[in-house]
Amino acid sequence: MFELSDVARGDYDPRMGASRSPDPPPRPDPPALTGEQIAAISRFPDQNPNPVLRVRVGGELLYANTSSVALVDAMGGRVGAPVPEPWLGSIREAAGSGEPFEIEVGARTFEVLAVGVPDFGFVNLYGTDVTARKAVVKFPDQNPNPVFRLDRDARLVYANAASHELIEGLGGRVGMAVSDELRELLLERQVSGHGRRTEITSAGRTYALLPVDVPEFGFVNVYGTDITAARQLERLHRENERLLLNILPEPIADRLRRGERLIADRFDDVTLLFADIVGFTELSSTMRPDELVAVLNEVFTVFDDLVEEHGLEKVKTIGDAYMVVGGLTDPSPDHPERVARMAVALAARVAEIDAARLFGIRFRVGINCGPVVAGVIGTKKFIYDIWGDTVNVASRMESTGVPGRVQVSAAVEERLRARFRFASRGLVEIKGKGFLPTWFLEGETLDQGSRSRSSHQARTTAASS
Repeated sequence: MFELSDVARGDYDPRMGASRSPDPPPRPDPPALTGEQIAAISRFPDQNPNPVLRVRVGGELLYANTSSVALVDAMGGRVGAPVPEPWLGSIREAAGSGEPFEIEVGARTFEVLAVGVPDFGFVNLYGTDVTARKAVVKFPDQNPNPVFRLDRDARLVYANAASHELIEGLGGRVGMAVSDELRELLLERQVSGHGRRTEITSAGRTYALLPVDVPEFGFVNVYGTDITAARQLERLHRENERLLLNILPEPIADRLRRGERLIADRFDDVTLLFADIVGFTELSSTMRPDELVAVLNEVFTVFDDLVEEHGLEKVKTIGDAYMVVGGLTDPSPDHPERVARMAVALAARVAEIDAARLFGIRFRVGINCGPVVAGVIGTKKFIYDIWGDTVNVASRMESTGVPGRVQVSAAVEERLRARFRFASRGLVEIKGKGFLPTWFLEGETLDQGSRSRSSHQARTTAASS
């Protein structure tokens, strides 16, 4: 048990439990303190998770709890030994100003509050590990990525050097509140627990911003990444994808992307349509090049639209000829009907083009169905093409046809006679095949046409709902 005189002289060491100066010079009696005050000053439990130390005004380290070991080691001292400079200078300055000072111990940082007890000639030191807080608030300007901070009032309170272009592009600056839109994107959603990466455009560049709420300190940190190059690369990829799909059916393009080198397939049942502009050679001699290309573009755009509407595949164009296939990538067995409906719709759709009416553009169309072989030819400027007797007959159906009409083979007429109307043309000489019976496709039967329109309306309604 220690006496008040021990505390007054400043000679009491809680670890040693005894006074080390048995014959001190006489000093004035200290002011009277209550028992609670003495207990409050002298109590430093080792169970305290934070560092607590006591230093004599003269510089001797009187006490250090177990949580202070790292600080004592950093000082290079020990209990009972003098506190080295510049530590002692920092302690005295802090005790006089009332402001805490920081001590770095390895990778850890401590904030130390010095509280002088002049009546007893010592200073109590209360330490707090602020390593995590320092890590949160440190935003070095050397960071190559944008980093800025918003307070709860959506005011921009910090922006590193890498974020200046981003901030200026948004019309903001440090000290100002951000726009309502940015507040919603970065602050309110994050604080409410719905924060996620957000993309914005500023000064012609695209950034991905990740807001991170730091509720302990009342602000939101925003970490930015310039993704302009990545988005440009994605745009180029989409453009390349679009160009590839203009050349190849999507399933074939997928196989090429997976590294398949030789693509060759046999299909037992497809329907082929050939269409050719009547008298195109003579027509082209009367037109300027730009007029000719513009007319062909308008006409073949109509073809492209019809192909998409009926779920078919464009194979290729050769000059003024257009080749379509059904049943190649879609296993649905109704491909003859879909090709026939496209052929019936073709004349009416082309007639809606002013240039086509002006120049009197008409088509010969031929259709055939049966087995084919299809594959990709070449490694540069490659094409997807189709071969076989079915292709040859379909081409002959077109070339031996009549302007403005759709000529079909016996195989097509046999499969569609219950749903479409045909007019027999009789026997037509087909190169390499002799004389073959052919028919002109005139349209769908009334009942079938009504069902087709109802089905189309149902699909349209379902798609829009």
